[in-house]
Amino acid sequence: MSAPSIKVTVKLFAAYQEVIGSPELELEFPEGSTVVQVGQYFWDQYPELASLQSVTHFGVNLDFVSGDTPLQSGDEVVLIPPVSGG
Repeated sequence: MSAPSIKVTVKLFAAYQEVIGSPELELEFPEGSTVVQVGQYFWDQYPELASLQSVTHFGVNLDFVSGDTPLQSGDEVVLIPPVSGG
């Protein structure tokens, strides 16, 4: 029997979207996963994004959250890299 898992929707912006080539992904994580584990997935899978690890902020269901925020199935996670513009 496999461990319980959750499905989350990850919204991607700026550098994340450019590297991955999609504005949104649905991913599955083990039950009890935190927001930073979503980020870690991308930093591990896409080494060119690893430099964003220390400057990425997180959102869950339209609220800014800390990396240790636990996730629930159906959550919408946003990885927010630094952006520049005018």
